[in-house]
Amino acid sequence: MITIPTITLRYGASVSPAATELGDGLFNRDPVTLARALAAAGFRRVQISDIDGVEESSSLIAIENVIRDGALGVQVIIDGQSNDVVDRLVDAGVENVVVRASTIDDSSWIEAMAQTYPGTIIVATDVHERRSVTRGWMRALPVDVFDLVEDLSGMPLAGLLVSIANGNGHSSFADLSLLEDVAEASAYPVLTTAGTPSMNDLRALEHRGIAGVVLGSVLYSGALDPRAVAQEFNN
Repeated sequence: MITIPTITLRYGASVSPAATELGDGLFNRDPVTLARALAAAGFRRVQISDIDGVEESSSLIAIENVIRDGALGVQVIIDGQSNDVVDRLVDAGVENVVVRASTIDDSSWIEAMAQTYPGTIIVATDVHERRSVTRGWMRALPVDVFDLVEDLSGMPLAGLLVSIANGNGHSSFADLSLLEDVAEASAYPVLTTAGTPSMNDLRALEHRGIAGVVLGSVLYSGALDPRAVAQEFNN
């Protein structure tokens, strides 16, 4: 299992993953410097998102700089359907583009992107009590996450990113069982997010067959030792 730190941008600057306003939690370093620090700690990949959307010019430039610096492999979260943004990120050398199922009007767009860039697109979904919210292609209604897995089957995706909405940063037994079942049902590697996990939480996720865990502010708060995390979970 691999652990994937996050870099959250606003106006091209790296901010705290929990920041909602400019100046709230700003790091005094640019994204490239932060990526290099994460690489020095032992991580191999980073996930980048932007509070205002990566379509912003300053955000795309900052992301391209991190990608081209090459310290880490990069996956980028985008909202909505933008062929131009995907094309630009791929041209820059991005490893994966993460698209949110809840912001996509039609699954045919995901399939078209996956066919154009096989092994590049990761589909992200939030799940609450087995229910996943997608947009127009499933009538904007919560659907069973396994229906989503089936709907995506056959597309040349890179993976599925499942976020369990349980209100805390720890994985319950029910969460772990669900993630294990999704991992077994999926033809693709299954990743998940974790708010404030312990090392034992991460070990439990690895034991359940999860391919990767995206980590947010826990690595910046001191709750976990980044070097210890990267050393144990970077397979």
